[in-house]
Amino acid sequence: QVKLVESGGGLVQAGGSLRLSCVGSGRTFATFDMGWFRQAPGKEREFVASSSWTGAITDYTDSVKGRFTISRDNAKNTVYLQMNDLKPVDTAIYYCSADRATPTLRLGKGQYWGQGTQVTVSS
Repeated sequence: QVKLVESGGGLVQAGGSLRLSCVGSGRTFATFDMGWFRQAPGKEREFVASSSWTGAITDYTDSVKGRFTISRDNAKNTVYLQMNDLKPVDTAIYYCSADRATPTLRLGKGQYWGQGTQVTVSS
């Protein structure tokens, strides 16, 4: 069992930055691939970024490449999403997810999910 808790969301102006954190409970956190997803009002939840359990392999949706960076610190049971050059279209609730298989994770079918953190980008 893994419990995930996100934090770091907030209100920021366009062009600004935020760093989201997702802290996982349990001794097996380091064995899970991790992902970030987001859901904007009236839209479906979409994949944002993923990290393999070692952090060596990362992937991003095209719209955030070059602006967002996923990283993890397994000693702290934490995965981060550094978001730079934020745009109003990035406004959404951001969720982290954990699964032992990245393909499953990327499909939005991760085994574990956090409760989400709101990111609002003003123009």
